[in-house]
Amino acid sequence: MSKSILLGCTSLTLLLAGCNATMNQRVLDTGDESQLQKRSYQTRVFDTSDKEKVMRGVISTLQDLSFVIERADMMLGTVSGTKFQNQLAIRMTVSVRPKGSNQMVVRANGQLNIKPIEDPKAYQDFYSSLEKSLFLTAQLGE
Repeated sequence: MSKSILLGCTSLTLLLAGCNATMNQRVLDTGDESQLQKRSYQTRVFDTSDKEKVMRGVISTLQDLSFVIERADMMLGTVSGTKFQNQLAIRMTVSVRPKGSNQMVVRANGQLNIKPIEDPKAYQDFYSSLEKSLFLTAQLGE
């Protein structure tokens, strides 16, 4: 009788382990191409090696778009800001990191209340403003 209990326990353990593996795979599932598509409109590459200049541009752009800067960390290359519009909280987190020796990758991630902003236009508007800011900074020699 103890063999049948041991066999039953082993079978149950294997069954649960298999369910757990399936659950872990689902949690880590990226959602196919939709994640890559999101990343493509959340990310831009700029031809500069000046991380500080890009970080200052990100901060200026967020402020121009009425965000209140909550955190800016030059070492980590992150800036976070929030703005309130029509009783909605819009939070934007932007990361800046080097790509090779002469480019910077900027990735913006927005949230409307607690839901991610998935509208590409919101990111296009941010990057359009950032590009203008970086251009003006370069022209003024700041």
